[in-house]
Amino acid sequence: MATPIDELLERLHSLEAQLDQEYTALREEMAQRKRELAERFVELQRQQRVGLWRYLRGSRWSVILTAPIIYAGWPVFALLDGFITLYQALCFPIYGIARVRRREYLVFDRADLPYLNAIEAFNCFYCSYGNGVLAYAREVAARTEQYWCPIKHARRVRDAHAHYPAFFEHGDAETFRAGLQRLRDQLREEAPTQKDAPPGP
Repeated sequence: MATPIDELLERLHSLEAQLDQEYTALREEMAQRKRELAERFVELQRQQRVGLWRYLRGSRWSVILTAPIIYAGWPVFALLDGFITLYQALCFPIYGIARVRRREYLVFDRADLPYLNAIEAFNCFYCSYGNGVLAYAREVAARTEQYWCPIKHARRVRDAHAHYPAFFEHGDAETFRAGLQRLRDQLREEAPTQKDAPPGP
C-alpha cells in the first residue's frame, strides 16, 4: 500500500520528467531560432553579392586587361613558399633556430564569405596566399638575418621586421662580437613579436 510519501515522490518524479521535457523543448526551440537567424544573416549577406556579369561590366577595361599580370604571380609565390619551407626545414635545425610556423602566416578565412562572388572570392584567396607567403618568408629571412648579420643599417630602414630593434648599431664592432651569440641563442626559443622584442644592446 502506497504511503503519502510514496505518492509525493511519484508526483515529484513526474514533475521532474515534465520539467526535463520542457527544458528539452526549450533548448530545441532556441537552437532552431539560432539556425533561422544564422540562415537569415547569411541570406542578408548573399543579397549584397554582385553578380559576375554586373561585376565585370562595372570594371574598367584596364583593370581586366592587367588582371593576368597579377595572377601570373601564382608560380612565383608557390616557388617561394616551397623554397622557404625546404630551406628552414634543412638549415634551421643545424643553426639551432626555432622553425617558423607556416600556418600562422597563411590564413584563408575570407573566400567563403556569402557576399563575395566567384571572382572576388578567388581574389581574396589569392591575396591571402600571396601576402601570407611574403610574411612567412619575411619571418624566416628575419631569423636568418638575426643569426648571421644582426647589424643595423647606417640609414633608417622603413618598416623593419620585428627582430631588427635588437640588432647591434652600425659600426659597433665590439658589441657585435660580444653579443652575437646572445642573439643567436634567442632564436632557439619562439621568435619575439614587434611588441615583445628584446631591447637592443
